[in-house]
Amino acid sequence: MKSVKVHLSYINDVRNIVEAASQMSCDIDLISGRYVIDAKSIMGIFSLDFSKPITLEIHGTDEEADSFIEKIKEYIIEQ
Repeated sequence: MKSVKVHLSYINDVRNIVEAASQMSCDIDLISGRYVIDAKSIMGIFSLDFSKPITLEIHGTDEEADSFIEKIKEYIIEQ
């Protein structure tokens, strides 16, 4: 499992994260406070607070995690 902090500001940011997550076979979660949301669920993601950084956890192999991180690197603020 790998974890990074991301910042999402716009609707397109959410759409891009969902599209990238949907291409992966592993589970990817977004965590904000006590809420854990499947990154493949656009409706779930919109229930999160975007004013703070969101933790993104990738539950897969290192290769899968690195591949996903490369796809979303523009949203990563902390690794």
